[in-house]
Amino acid sequence: MTSRHASARAGQQPPSRGPSAAIVVTVGLGLAAAIWGLGRWATSTGSQASPANGAADRQAAGFEPTVPAGTAPGPAPAGMVWVPGGEFSMGCADPRGMPFGGDDPMADARPIHRVRITGLWMDATEVTNAQFAAFVKATNYVTVAERTPRAEDFPGAPAENLVAGSIVFAPPAGDVPLRDATGAAHLRWWAYVPAASWRHPFGPESDITGHDDDPVVHIAFEDAEAYAAWAGKRLPTEAEWEFAARGGLTGAAYPWGTEFKPGGRWMANTWQGRFPRENTAADGFPGIAPVGRYPANAYGLHDMSGNVWEWCSDWYRPDTYTRDAGPDLRAVVTNPRGPADSFDPQEPGQPKRVQRGGSFLCSDQYCSRYIVGTRGKGEVSSGTNHIGFRCVKEPDTVR
Repeated sequence: MTSRHASARAGQQPPSRGPSAAIVVTVGLGLAAAIWGLGRWATSTGSQASPANGAADRQAAGFEPTVPAGTAPGPAPAGMVWVPGGEFSMGCADPRGMPFGGDDPMADARPIHRVRITGLWMDATEVTNAQFAAFVKATNYVTVAERTPRAEDFPGAPAENLVAGSIVFAPPAGDVPLRDATGAAHLRWWAYVPAASWRHPFGPESDITGHDDDPVVHIAFEDAEAYAAWAGKRLPTEAEWEFAARGGLTGAAYPWGTEFKPGGRWMANTWQGRFPRENTAADGFPGIAPVGRYPANAYGLHDMSGNVWEWCSDWYRPDTYTRDAGPDLRAVVTNPRGPADSFDPQEPGQPKRVQRGGSFLCSDQYCSRYIVGTRGKGEVSSGTNHIGFRCVKEPDTVR
């Protein structure tokens, strides 16, 4: 059951809460993967190597040197930077035990394997509210969150539950368990809010006035694709995204290096405090940050860690890297486009695409996917107030 499907079918309507004071519809169990992408799929291929800090550790973890190749073919399109392409080790060593590494082995991000990508242009920041508004004005596009669910798509759903809306983070009043035997602990801090959308991030009484430079959110996969096509661009593949995020570094945990806070400086918008109840905003922002407020990586890309999740074009499978790498982990896979279909053992039958980068809600207590090699996943028709995107453009499509 997808998050959007679950909200339509849910029969209980708890009291309103959150900034919009809108009616909140209970969201079903399928919300877990759609929101966080916390697949804990145990595999025999997962390396249990220590975090990659020095050259010896990188080698032990399966990382070999990144080899950039290719120079920019001309001036950068507006708002984009050149990602040179080349060869690198893709994936993530088991981060457990390293500072800010969390308790998830990230098994679906192994085996670490060699990949080669072709150079391309990438948006320097996540797509903003202002940029998405220009697209909507030019095309009259209506996002998935703004469309009323159709009765024929939800047989048996009460008519009162067939309302347009999206999923909003709603911190609980007190401490709650982050995981429990039901697998539904997340329902304590997420809610389906009628009328929530990119225009109204928290519900009908909220808007984006004064937030032109915030990344657009509540974006389903088809919304991101539609914008990219209009802009003459496309969504990045998972391999392109990771190569770009690494910025030429080999095996580093973050787009800027191996330390989460080098010299005590915050480098990304993540969660500080006790999740999900209290965010101390020590990094400067209690929620979404305007794009570009944190240092860029070596390729000039901002917010490749934290702020909002970003859609990639690949279908999600937990065994993608096993399939790509084959028996020879030193063999090079060129421009992988992802598997032909989707499979998530947490929600068999529900189509998922890869998401990357983590968000402002990630912490080592619950989600440490600000680590650059880690993977997320999202049901394609679902958006939340921490899912956005950025685009890429191949050199021969520059106009």
